[in-house]
Amino acid sequence: MKTERSISLDQIREFVGSSTEIEFEAHNKKEKYEWIRTTLVEHSYHRQGKADKGLVRKYIAKMTGSSIAQVTRLIKQYLETGKIEQRQTRRRTFPRRYTVEDIELLAKVDEAHETLSGPATKTILYRGLYEYKDPTYKRLANISVAHIYNLRATAAYRRRRVVFQKTKPTSVSIGERRKPETKGRPGFIRVDTVHQGDRDGNKGVYHITAVDEETQWTVLGSVERISEAHMIPVLEQMLEEFPFTILGFHSDNGSEYINQGVMVLLKKLMAEQTKSRPRHTNDNGLVESKNAALVRKHMGYGYIAARHAPAINKFYRDYFNPYVNFHRPCAVPEKTTNKKGKEKVTYNWYATPWEILRQLSDVARRLKPGVTLESLTRLAKSMSDTAAAQLMQLEKQRLFQTIS
Repeated sequence: MKTERSISLDQIREFVGSSTEIEFEAHNKKEKYEWIRTTLVEHSYHRQGKADKGLVRKYIAKMTGSSIAQVTRLIKQYLETGKIEQRQTRRRTFPRRYTVEDIELLAKVDEAHETLSGPATKTILYRGLYEYKDPTYKRLANISVAHIYNLRATAAYRRRRVVFQKTKPTSVSIGERRKPETKGRPGFIRVDTVHQGDRDGNKGVYHITAVDEETQWTVLGSVERISEAHMIPVLEQMLEEFPFTILGFHSDNGSEYINQGVMVLLKKLMAEQTKSRPRHTNDNGLVESKNAALVRKHMGYGYIAARHAPAINKFYRDYFNPYVNFHRPCAVPEKTTNKKGKEKVTYNWYATPWEILRQLSDVARRLKPGVTLESLTRLAKSMSDTAAAQLMQLEKQRLFQTIS
């Protein structure tokens, strides 16, 4: 580093504020340190007062780009030894326990066994020495599991063995894995799909069951395929059939429900989307029971061609769903907790979903716009339970005649 001419303390004071007239250049640390030493000698640093020493330090820091603390350390070295040199730092290092040959042996073992887990590889290395008496495993025989992974991350291991991994599927962030919290409110829907069998490689019809957790209000639908193009219109129609506002939508992890189309539909309704948790088989137990009691009992287990989905869906909408919700009683669970904290469920009350909905304290506030208690009461009283069941059975017979 160099300047074109000698510089006085007054010029240094001006330079700290403005450096337009000074040119400097540095090629390496040795040259920079020599320039600092020369500057200190030129201005007799050790003889200067406190203010001038601070001025020189600022000047050197600005010229070299070093911090004040670093300049202070260099000046201290100059005052003690009369020179400024680059000190060689000696870091503490630990002796290497495993050699390049050991890493290559580990890579060879991993290549033969297709890279087993750390504990399994540790067992193989241990057996190599103590079971098969191979001295090449002497150092690796007692290696820790953690250090196996450390050696696998070294450059020597990667040079010896390159591992190609298949692309892993990314987790789907749609829906939250948890149980819905109804807090006594209707509108939290449980959904599941039932397949009506295959024949000669042809898929049968798919039934969709949607049931409200609090009132057991149930709506069934039917689609030809479980693709978005078929599912979204029917799901929209089914959710519209519920008389109360939809607050939640819970399903298993099937792709027919965990997709962008369903997510957009629920966002329009401002409903939360949740999905079943692993190792919680009862998360969707309510809708599974409805699959057995309604779909399998009335539609059976035999094959039904997919082309009949529109006719089945119309039967559900016009006859079956009104019968189930206004005229078919179902068991209502009552939960009690004993002194030991054990929860017990009893079924002492049987009522239709409409009766369960009607007894809620704030039911009027939960209904959709345009739906009133009076209109629902008229639908319930339009015919008796048995008359509604007979009408449903008659239409079901006509449906199966069309299918057969």
